[in-house]
Amino acid sequence: MEELVKKIEELSAAFLKDAKAQVTNGNKAAGQRARKNSLEIEKLTKEFRKVSIEAAKK
Repeated sequence: MEELVKKIEELSAAFLKDAKAQVTNGNKAAGQRARKNSLEIEKLTKEFRKVSIEAAKK
């Protein structure tokens, strides 16, 4: 679960960086990267939820 949290943390940082670049500079490529990262974050948070529920059952 620690590795999963670390991946989410890394992707979140990359997402914020790219999202800010799109908002402040109008960087379209950064916006595309941010959207891609948001999808990956969504997948990982769903996986985290599963793992977390299983860990809570033990």
